[in-house]
Amino acid sequence: MLNKLNQLSVAAYVKTSAFFRGLKSDERGLSGVVVAVLLILVAVLAIVMLWGSLSEWLGELWDKITGSGNTISGGSSFG
Repeated sequence: MLNKLNQLSVAAYVKTSAFFRGLKSDERGLSGVVVAVLLILVAVLAIVMLWGSLSEWLGELWDKITGSGNTISGGSSFG
């Protein structure tokens, strides 16, 4: 039984190492991964830049809304 487990572990190691060796030597897939990572990076940077510019505008707008909220007089009173 121990011999069978030893053979299975050796077979799994050989298959795994062959898989990764083939993956490293295959250069076609590597460029696709690089392009995907770069596209994700560009998208994240664009979102950060957009949020940076929108946060200032939204902050100013919110200050106007909350500042003018004190000047609004209600026509009816509750009580």
